[in-house]
Amino acid sequence: MILKILKVNSGTGDKTNCYIVQDEKTKETMVIDPGGEADTIIQMLNILNANLKYIYLTHCHGDHIAGVKQLKESKGGKILIHREDAEGLYNKDINLREHIGLTSEYLEADSRLDDKDILHVGELEFSVIHTPGHTKGGSSLYCKEEKLLFSGDTLFKGTWGRTDLPTGNFQDIINSICNKLLTLPDDTIVYPGHGNSTRIKDEESIYYNLTLPEE
Repeated sequence: MILKILKVNSGTGDKTNCYIVQDEKTKETMVIDPGGEADTIIQMLNILNANLKYIYLTHCHGDHIAGVKQLKESKGGKILIHREDAEGLYNKDINLREHIGLTSEYLEADSRLDDKDILHVGELEFSVIHTPGHTKGGSSLYCKEEKLLFSGDTLFKGTWGRTDLPTGNFQDIINSICNKLLTLPDDTIVYPGHGNSTRIKDEESIYYNLTLPEE
């Protein structure tokens, strides 16, 4: 597997981690959260001679979707997002594009995903994990074989994502982290939507003393 990490500027001042995942044999490729600087992302795809299959969005906020339209027009690829966040792609009151200085754009998902859906990129297999809390349709993407997790804005190094934005919920995000993500193998590498990567085992102690919400 080839993994490229691009820290792109979407106008918030806090750069978004855009990930490019490629199967080395087939050149099939997935871009995760193209939050801005689409030209830079496209340039990297060209260097990789990529066949873009999917544009995967962990959630619908403007700083994670700002480069989608240009990327799709240039390189193709199906836009994927959890069904609970699909409305946020075109609803400015949910995606908050205008609040970070972006113009409104109408985006529509090519496919709406559900918890436990499986995606294949060449010979790579990824499992969709519905992780609501930052948004109601937030999701994470797990590759068991490569021992990695793309957590969007759910789990960060040393903390969790904001829950004070539209459709956010604190109990939901803690439930998502404790009952869905921290149950993954300890050596799983976590690649979040912002900041540095971490490992599941390095995050567990933060949540030991939290009272878990009832399911």
